[in-house]
Amino acid sequence: MLSFLSALGRFPVDAPSALYLATLAIPRGALTRAVAGRHARPVVQSDPALRDPAFLGDMLALVQEFADSYFRWEVRGIEKVPASGPALVVGNHNGGVVNTDSYLTLLAVWNHFGPDRALCPLSHDLVFFDPILGRIASRMGVLRAGHDSAAQAFEHGHMALVYPGSDLDTWRPFTQRGRIELGQRKGFLKLVLRQRVPIVPVVSAGTHEQFVVIARGDELARRSGIKRHFRAEAVPLVFALPWGLTIGYLPYLPLPAQTTLQFGDPIRFDDIDPAQANDPRTLDRCYERVREEMQALLDSLTQGRRWLRGQPGNGRGA
Repeated sequence: MLSFLSALGRFPVDAPSALYLATLAIPRGALTRAVAGRHARPVVQSDPALRDPAFLGDMLALVQEFADSYFRWEVRGIEKVPASGPALVVGNHNGGVVNTDSYLTLLAVWNHFGPDRALCPLSHDLVFFDPILGRIASRMGVLRAGHDSAAQAFEHGHMALVYPGSDLDTWRPFTQRGRIELGQRKGFLKLVLRQRVPIVPVVSAGTHEQFVVIARGDELARRSGIKRHFRAEAVPLVFALPWGLTIGYLPYLPLPAQTTLQFGDPIRFDDIDPAQANDPRTLDRCYERVREEMQALLDSLTQGRRWLRGQPGNGRGA
């Protein structure tokens, strides 16, 4: 409790801003982006140079307390992450609008390498259409999703973090929580082939137990126009605290699910010429390799796993 209060005392966001971030920031950013139109410019700049290690360290101090005491987390394979140079960290996405997987991945890299090894998450651009959320995200190293942003991170020698499955993945039904869903999206492969950087796979188990996705709502997103106006592939129906049964775009209180993060061996495509980045067969082959390796990692984490409690004998989840 004392360590939690100490971390809370160093939390670099005042109480009104924290309340705003937990309730209105995401809806406001989404609405502002939809009204502004497809080609509008965000109100906050996306730039890896805006990353503030001191600010990020204070944010992650609080994440550490939740990781240890609430999620009883475990990290495996962090030593496989390259100690220097650009790389694309590719994860399975879980938890809806409460991006626990992102925070825990940032924390794992921070704890192992220190503040100078930057990991820049690539986020939906609605984040940068809200002035408060955008500024805080930028100071944490978050960048607007896109190849240009990732290339900027690589130029600085940083790693970028991407979830190719995006909303299709994070809103997959609860019964599919043990499945890797990349949504047949292959833009991240074009990026690594052209930039000649390795992929570092990271999967998490437990992060999709923090709430219960009943239905993803793909068809509803298409028919309602939400896909067109908000770039959202889903209108999910979820069960989450404290709301009960609700639409998934509301912030919620995560259930205390034991969470394990697993990094895999870097995946390199050095034998593939960058000119093949647009070749469908090459992309299909690379896609299946990444998906299969990530699925194998997730299978190892979910074998014998018990809901909220984790795998027997893992220390924290037993």
